[in-house]
Amino acid sequence: MSLTNMQYDEIVRSYNRIQLENKRLQNEKIATVYSQIPRIKEINDEISSLSLATTKAMLLSNNSPEDNNKPIEEFKKKLTLLKEERKKLLIENGLKPDYLDMHYRCNDCKDTGYIDNKKCHCFKKAEIEILYNQSNIREVLKSENFDNFNLDYFNDNDIDSVTGKSPKDNMNTVLKICHNFVDNFSSPDRKYSNLLFFGKTGVGKTYLTNCIARELLDQSISVIYLSAIGLFDILSSAGFDKSDIDAKNKSQQITDCDLLIIDDLGTELSNSFTNSALFNKINERLINKKSTIISTNLGLPELMERYSERLTSRLAKEYTFMKIYGDDLRHNRKVKNSN
Repeated sequence: MSLTNMQYDEIVRSYNRIQLENKRLQNEKIATVYSQIPRIKEINDEISSLSLATTKAMLLSNNSPEDNNKPIEEFKKKLTLLKEERKKLLIENGLKPDYLDMHYRCNDCKDTGYIDNKKCHCFKKAEIEILYNQSNIREVLKSENFDNFNLDYFNDNDIDSVTGKSPKDNMNTVLKICHNFVDNFSSPDRKYSNLLFFGKTGVGKTYLTNCIARELLDQSISVIYLSAIGLFDILSSAGFDKSDIDAKNKSQQITDCDLLIIDDLGTELSNSFTNSALFNKINERLINKKSTIISTNLGLPELMERYSERLTSRLAKEYTFMKIYGDDLRHNRKVKNSN
């Protein structure tokens, strides 16, 4: 999915605006130079006439092989002399030789957004900018990403009785799954998958979802992050207020985005509406094979107790459950940074 048609069209319109602005600025420069250095206008007029004459001479030469190329060479010499004179005049008046040329924000694509029918790097940058703004976590991703992830914050001693692993060993395994999820997300051979992180508060669940979001957003993949409370606020407004167009659009984005992240599931007020809305939204994304990541403090038994059986059975079947355990990382960071 990445960009919607509307978002794509907005980028194209922005390039059209840039092109018009480039032309306006060039015309302003030309008008100023012509008024201050009239000879340059004369030179440009002569260059235009000579260029046309050169083209005609070349066509005639092609049609009549017996003719020599002497007139063409003369025209080219005159063009060279005129361009040198124009360059000299510009420099003498404190201007750069290319002052009258069209100037671009992106010299690679000449502000068209495409090179050889492929998106230019500047177009991809514009895509990423839109997707970051849509994600709801632009600022936090500057610090919470895989580059800043530090396994040293995890305890290497306390062994979990169920998994037989320390928090550090367990997180190392979880990280490999997360990296695999990211690395294969855009692969045509990728097996569709969803992730669910569970564990107590402060063990790194949200940090992990942010790491994944950052990597995918930088690949121009659309990611939307929402707390459970924020998700249900949108779904409630879209469902009960028919005039709330913004909420309806956001609800559709939640369905269509490449990756939806639901953080802190279980912190919302639970009722028949939230249970039904959550099932419907998750089911829509499963049907459309759109990946979702959920973080929650609730394990599978608590999820079964809080939500419907049909929802928890879908989660158990379609999601990879990963328990994250250990000390509160916020406390560990403070201790480590103070040493």
